[in-house]
Amino acid sequence: MGMYASIRGWLEIDVKQRVTAEQIIEQNRHELYSGGWAFPSAPFNWSLYLFYGGDIRQGELSWLRGQVEQLAEIPPVDEDNDWPRGLFVVTAEERDGAQMWQVREATVTELPAPGLSWLGE
Repeated sequence: MGMYASIRGWLEIDVKQRVTAEQIIEQNRHELYSGGWAFPSAPFNWSLYLFYGGDIRQGELSWLRGQVEQLAEIPPVDEDNDWPRGLFVVTAEERDGAQMWQVREATVTELPAPGLSWLGE
C-alpha cells in the first residue's frame, strides 16, 4: 500500500498573485493530489489565503514541496514588496514527529515541529 504523509497548510498571497498561483498549480497538476489545493470562493480585501490539505504518498512529498517552492517565488506585485508567506505541517508514518515548511522571503525552510506532533497521532 505504501507510506503516506499528511500535509496541511496555507500561503498568504496578494489577490493580484492569484492567476500566477493558479498557473503554477495547473502546470504541476497531479491526477490525485492537486485536489488538495483550495482558494476561497469569495476572497475579500487584499490578502488571499491559498490552502492545501491532504494525505499523499511519501514519495510525492518532493512534488508538493517543489510546488510550494515555486509559489514562494511569486514576485511581489506592489511597493510593499511582500513575498508569499505561509506554513505547512507535514506528519508522516516513518518520520519522528512533525515537520514544518516555513515560507518566507521566496524561500521554503524545513524545520522540526515537535509541538505539532500530536497532529500525526
